[in-house]
Amino acid sequence: MRSVTSLAGLCLFLGAWTQEKGAAVEITVLDKATGRPVPCRVELDNACGEPARSPDQLLWQDRRTSVCDGTARMVLPTGRYTYEIERGPEYGPLRGMVNIAPEETGKKLTVHLERFADLPSEGWWSGDLHVHRPIEDIERWMRAENLHVASVITWWNRKNLWADRKPPAETTVPFDGNRYYNVMGGEDERGGGALLFANLPAPLEIAEARGEFPPSLRFVREARRHSDAWVDMEKPYGWDVPMWLASGLLDSAGLANANMCREGMYRGGDEPGNCKVRDRLRLPSPHGNGRWTLETYDHMLNCGLRIPPSAGSASGGMPNPVGYNRVYVHVDGEFSYSKWWEGLRAGRSFVTNGPLLRCRAAGRLPGHVFSVPEGQEVDVEVTARVYSRDPIRTVELVKNGKVERGVAAAEAVRSGTLGRLSFKESGWFVVRAVVDHPTTFRFAQSAPFYVEIGRVKRRISKASAEFFRDWTLERARQLSSLRDPVERRDVLEPWDLAKKFWEERVAESNAP
Repeated sequence: MRSVTSLAGLCLFLGAWTQEKGAAVEITVLDKATGRPVPCRVELDNACGEPARSPDQLLWQDRRTSVCDGTARMVLPTGRYTYEIERGPEYGPLRGMVNIAPEETGKKLTVHLERFADLPSEGWWSGDLHVHRPIEDIERWMRAENLHVASVITWWNRKNLWADRKPPAETTVPFDGNRYYNVMGGEDERGGGALLFANLPAPLEIAEARGEFPPSLRFVREARRHSDAWVDMEKPYGWDVPMWLASGLLDSAGLANANMCREGMYRGGDEPGNCKVRDRLRLPSPHGNGRWTLETYDHMLNCGLRIPPSAGSASGGMPNPVGYNRVYVHVDGEFSYSKWWEGLRAGRSFVTNGPLLRCRAAGRLPGHVFSVPEGQEVDVEVTARVYSRDPIRTVELVKNGKVERGVAAAEAVRSGTLGRLSFKESGWFVVRAVVDHPTTFRFAQSAPFYVEIGRVKRRISKASAEFFRDWTLERARQLSSLRDPVERRDVLEPWDLAKKFWEERVAESNAP
């Protein structure tokens, strides 16, 4: 017999040995308000912290989750188990304990999940732009996480689900009356970072792409031939970000991205190898990467670029459930797939991996442009409703990249008023809520509101333009070492254009 040398190993060994002799456990999960069964995600651990298994389990990377449509069934050996049940951020988590006595052969348990917010009833609908999950499992995942839009990555560099089969004529699948997933999501992840593609009729021909060649912008241009295509920078600090921004061909920037995981930051909070590394002394792990994400996005807005934030969990590739990172989009009237993407493009949205942050400025949704003639000021009152299962450190009003005012979460929840913002010159502002969490960066942020005063419609910060110009020069120096002269010429061509773009932005700057 094989020896067992650890407590965890002993638990696994005894669990496997006694599995058939255990009790049949059935956990029924009901919505506390309606009394009806509710799809959810169930995590059940034994005394050693090892996950219990069920026959119909859908696993994510840390192998802890059972996804069910309202009833989870499993056979458990004798022992004491802890459970945690969740259904996205609009429901409170439910934790408890179940004990299986030696003489028991079966046990039924009914529990109730309480919903603290119903965002669809307010016109807010959630989506995840980055899902690495088998198509046949998507509907169960989306129900369990109460997600309404998903872009499923079925082609990714050399992997292509459609290599030996014909893509479906209809690539967007509706179900449950108000949920949609698209099966033609793609990802180009190479030396300059990652780009996500959605709503294409067929995969792009990226299987032979390698390293830096051909340049990622070639595939972006191919995607742009299709009117419904969506191109997202998966992280706002990939090496090629300045070149992508200069092209003007991208649709969104991933603020809540795959580096932000449920239990901790990817690689402890360090950037992947295809990304520009932050100053780790100024922005230490584990939260520094999250702050770096927000800083780079602030620089984009400070350069007069209007690109809405997005969110993606990379569930199936990273240890996240589907929809852990999600973007809520406000849709007026009847909800539809096309209206959701229209709202995302307009910036009527907020991104989150925890807090629910619905805010308005002077009664307007995020994405609104406040425009007044020369000589007038813009003065707006900002209101918000905030709910979070985790303690919120602060709710911030961020004006032109600087925290104008931080409001204690309790005050924000109690009054609903965050404060007033005044502008004498063009600019932008966002609302941000940051959670106290020891191992990961958990936050929510609105899409920007914009202010236009007089003839100068957009604020362009010289420091931010120089930030991207210097980044462009650094990246171009890296790429100049490519050995093949033909490939080097093709790869550097968009960078020559990017240099010109950022030099012009520096020259056009109208703010420090």
